[in-house]
Amino acid sequence: MPELASEYDVVVIGTGPGGEGAAMQAVKNGRSVAIIERELAVGGNCTHRGTIPSKTLRYAIFQMSQVNNNVLFREHGITANFLLPELRRRSKSVIDQQVKMRTTFYDRNDIPIVRGQAKFLDPHTIEAVEADGSRSVVHGKSFVIATGARPYHPPELDFNHHRIFDSDTILNVDFHVKSITIYGAGIIGCEYASMFRNLEIKVNLVNTRDRLLDFLDEEIVDALSYHLRERGVIIRHREEYDRVEPCDDGAVLHLKSGKQLKTDILLWAAGRTGNSDGLGLEAIGVLPDARGNIPVNEHMQTAVPHIYAVGDVIGPPALASAAYNQGRYASTHILAGQYRGAESCPVPSLDIPAGIYTSPEISSLGKTERELTESKVPYEVGHAHFKSIARAQITGQTVGMLKILFHRETLEVLGIHCFGANASEIIHIGQAIMAQPRPHNSLMYFINTTFNYPTMAEAYRVAALNGYNRLF
Repeated sequence: MPELASEYDVVVIGTGPGGEGAAMQAVKNGRSVAIIERELAVGGNCTHRGTIPSKTLRYAIFQMSQVNNNVLFREHGITANFLLPELRRRSKSVIDQQVKMRTTFYDRNDIPIVRGQAKFLDPHTIEAVEADGSRSVVHGKSFVIATGARPYHPPELDFNHHRIFDSDTILNVDFHVKSITIYGAGIIGCEYASMFRNLEIKVNLVNTRDRLLDFLDEEIVDALSYHLRERGVIIRHREEYDRVEPCDDGAVLHLKSGKQLKTDILLWAAGRTGNSDGLGLEAIGVLPDARGNIPVNEHMQTAVPHIYAVGDVIGPPALASAAYNQGRYASTHILAGQYRGAESCPVPSLDIPAGIYTSPEISSLGKTERELTESKVPYEVGHAHFKSIARAQITGQTVGMLKILFHRETLEVLGIHCFGANASEIIHIGQAIMAQPRPHNSLMYFINTTFNYPTMAEAYRVAALNGYNRLF
């Protein structure tokens, strides 16, 4: 580790996507940076317990399903049936590659990684304490807190029981599971419902609200609900947790409606808690909310202007992609405030597409129909159903659609919503056009552009023409 300097321009706490984005943006613009990490390896929850392992598992399940659903393979008696522990092995390899790559980022840029739990001693000084009691003191002009979040644990629930899991521990299941109850139908709950059902495990998905993922476009949510039910997921809306009864052979979820759901395991996926405890924030005038989330303004500044917070520790949208750009944005704002000429540094966009890795995927950017209707914006809709797209027919992945919302008069693209295979990739074509200044952010781009054929990108032309024809 490089020797610690007496003071740094920017001190970052946490090496997840938010911390990495902040550190790299600052150091690439000539600032001195130190980063503090309490875990043994860099990468944060995203790399070790969240995005990377869960998405790697999802892809392994998808590959297994592809083999089992292939007619030619079935005719020759070829099938693939693996238990969760076997499917999970691929995750370790990907995690190791990610850690190695991200560690080199810090080494290459001479950013010292200070090990230990960070705690503010005063507004410009942090102490990092390692497990063996050794301490390091780091001084900084500005700070970026990127400590992430963890699953919320109701105090009365025993997460040490071998049948009760949260999103950090669910991938550690080491026995055969035939049924699961998932309490909480947010992004994490819906993603795991898809994964476990694709393993032919019986799934109860318990939702405390009226509909799934109600921040999304209603048509997309309806499509997801239909597809989950068609696959056999039991969705229970407007239900509230009363208590959990752990058993040797499973867990019983008691709901306030009187229902009792007994399954092999319970996955608690209702909410997250910001990792703000232990940082000594109260002593410097930064007060997290009841869920540990740190309040920030539009520039990612806390109540103390030279201390910023980004990523999951500030709450929604709690996406790795959002955290990275928030980190870059925070460092850009620090640069603009500290140094002349830094105003010319490109400002990262905070218009973040949602990427939800259910099966099929969902991705969304911009306004929903409900939002446009409530705002009395005259809009029109263009659809492209994947069952009509040649590439989808070739690959057999015909479930889903692309939906474009655009202004009836100016043809400005107002929202892109996609449900289906590779939705999280497809969205970026629409994102690039929406980011253009007027009048270039227009539906006409999709109509007048030649797309390779056959591709899924062609869905943009189909949807644009479908919507344009509604105007006449």
